[in-house]
Amino acid sequence: MAFENLEESLRQKEYIQKMQEYVEAETEKIGRALTYHIETFGCQMNAKDSEKFAGILQEIGYQEEADEEKADFILYNTCTVRENANMKVYGRLGQLNYIRKTQNPHMVLALCGCMMQEPDEVQTVREKYPFVKIVFGTHNIFKLAELLYRSTQEKGMIIDVWEGTDEIVEDLPALRKYPFKSGVNIMYGCNNFCSYCIVPYVRGRERSREPEDILSEIRRLADEGVKEVMLLGQNVNSYGKNLNQPVTFSELLKEVEKIDGIERIRFMTSHPKDLSDELIETMGASKKVCTHFHLPMQSGSNRILKEMNRHYTREKYLEIVEKLRKAVPDISITTDIIVGFPGETEEDFCDTLDMVRRVRFDSAFTFIYSKRTGTPAAKMENQVPEAEVKDRFDRLLSLVQSIGQETSGRDVGRTLPVLVEEINHQDQTLVSGRLSNNTVVHFPGCEAMIGRIVNVKLKESHGFYYLGECTEA
Repeated sequence: MAFENLEESLRQKEYIQKMQEYVEAETEKIGRALTYHIETFGCQMNAKDSEKFAGILQEIGYQEEADEEKADFILYNTCTVRENANMKVYGRLGQLNYIRKTQNPHMVLALCGCMMQEPDEVQTVREKYPFVKIVFGTHNIFKLAELLYRSTQEKGMIIDVWEGTDEIVEDLPALRKYPFKSGVNIMYGCNNFCSYCIVPYVRGRERSREPEDILSEIRRLADEGVKEVMLLGQNVNSYGKNLNQPVTFSELLKEVEKIDGIERIRFMTSHPKDLSDELIETMGASKKVCTHFHLPMQSGSNRILKEMNRHYTREKYLEIVEKLRKAVPDISITTDIIVGFPGETEEDFCDTLDMVRRVRFDSAFTFIYSKRTGTPAAKMENQVPEAEVKDRFDRLLSLVQSIGQETSGRDVGRTLPVLVEEINHQDQTLVSGRLSNNTVVHFPGCEAMIGRIVNVKLKESHGFYYLGECTEA
């Protein structure tokens, strides 16, 4: 059972006040505003965490700096799902240390996120990157202001990594990338222990927020002009199971739908093993739940799925897809697929290709298996040779892209609602937005449209986006 700690929120606000005083003094001393840069790696949960960090830093008085090499405070919000993400962080740290020593003595470096929940990685930072000032993990992200204050008072590296927590601290500033849409955490952690995945070890066990806390947050967002929310969790389908009074994810969706001002509801990520008929029925009846469903498949082989500890079969997955398409005929289904899991044979891989042909995903995130120390799969024998993995990956990617191109233009000629997000980066006469099924649409428009949902006739398909024309005056 998790609880929202209002007392801790108040305590952190006191540290925000202390840091405001420090930043004011430093700004006066050096004759310019202090700046920050946040680099975010990984998933939507990390992106949401980074919005909180940005909100706290701006409340304190820091100004955002797009060029990390010019920033006074640099925070890397790390991911550890794949090893190359860790290597990228270490590579940048060495470069930033040179800049810190030669160009900006005010620079403070901090690391947080999933990578910092691994003891071996913290030890590496301690030994090889002693110039990093602050290290913290995923369970105490709300302590940023406190850790910053400690960094002004203490010498040496500050390491504050928790093994786990039952606390949830949400009532703190956040700076959203878009004023009209927002992520909302509904749960934390994961209980699935897929054999290849480090997430349960670094994000902890599942902890669901109380539904009324979630609904209160969404009502506040609606009052601030938010039209679209994305409900976030490592496995939203298992939401509410650990509450004192259990609530299903479907029941939560129905309550969110009742909130005035919210026009679109998205969610991720879903695990097939927990996807209920009740949820599918709710989606089919909903006027607000978006017609995009991200459903990680990972493999099309029953043998590999069992080795992955996924708790479903290819037959069960196909049955879910059939039910989704029957309930929501316009649904766009996307997925994750891993190639080269230990012991994967050509026959196993062909089962995956067969599933891709049967489901016809709108798109898929395809990954080469990455061995993560501490997971059961890392100890498995029969690791697939690199050349075989690369060949399979290329074949899978080719098939996914081919099917995506065949299905991408199916809505040409239709007029559909688009949430306008921004001025197009390549052509200032165009605006860009998204359909309910998450496909990008570009069409002639102006800045006044941003944040509105407008009807757009889809005139041309260009692979993974449409060119259209607004039909409203």
